[in-house]
Amino acid sequence: MTEFSEPTIFVTGTAGQVGFELLRSLQGLGRVVAADRSTFDLSDFDKLAHVVREVKPQLIFNAAAYTAVDQAESDAGTAQRVNGEAPGVLAEEARRIGAALIHYSTDYVFDGSKDGVYGEDDATNPLNVYGMTKLQGERAIEQVGGKHLVFRTSWVYGTRGRNFLRTMMRLAQDRSELSVVADQVGAPTWSATIAAMSAQIATQVLFEHFDDAHWWAQHAGVYHLTAGGSTSWAGFAEAIFASMQAEARPAVKPISTDDYPTPARRPRNSRLSNAKLTSVFSAHPPDWRDALSLCMSNL
Repeated sequence: MTEFSEPTIFVTGTAGQVGFELLRSLQGLGRVVAADRSTFDLSDFDKLAHVVREVKPQLIFNAAAYTAVDQAESDAGTAQRVNGEAPGVLAEEARRIGAALIHYSTDYVFDGSKDGVYGEDDATNPLNVYGMTKLQGERAIEQVGGKHLVFRTSWVYGTRGRNFLRTMMRLAQDRSELSVVADQVGAPTWSATIAAMSAQIATQVLFEHFDDAHWWAQHAGVYHLTAGGSTSWAGFAEAIFASMQAEARPAVKPISTDDYPTPARRPRNSRLSNAKLTSVFSAHPPDWRDALSLCMSNL
């Protein structure tokens, strides 16, 4: 067992959905050092390396990313630098100081053509620039090696930032009907769920496995971390409206992906299996409906 008087945990992207929740979930686990876009530019590799060497954390959470999926189609250079290259720089700095890196990736590394749920070893084939750059980030970390865990998640929402939940709640205020895509399926995953599962795993990493080279040789790599179950975007919208306290709720009109064209293509199937996560870490993410209910009760 590794002993720390007070481990230092460095978290990037703390103004975002997952990063903000990580600050809450990691309290009590060690000294948490936060970095957001106002003080920390992930595309400035020299500063990135300098900050990591200065903080000297035992554990790094990289929750920062270029997440504007459609905008990335016309801004591929920035997305490439932030999503594709910066994770490799973080991995190199983590390895240099002996830290462990936890990084977040996406269901968009897959093309959605599989009939069933995706496992970590299934072939990747991103349909858009965002997915391509996130996959490049995964590979950059893998190439560096060292102590690392990559968590692929999907359909992230929360009580802050730009996400599907907040968009639906805003539109519900003045619409009687909303057209929502019904032929894309996945697991809506609350950012607080991701943070809670991450904190549980971080505890194991820090206090059970940190210096165990054999464990890292066996278990470093990619894991899927999403809520349980699945639905369509239309089904997610219906569940959101059913959870709202308002008397008048919009009707949901199911439409196809072809009826709602976007600059970036989306996978039709984003269902990810959590079996590996559960097997290795005994982590059991809640069903998406239960998580949504808890999220709505916090609003």
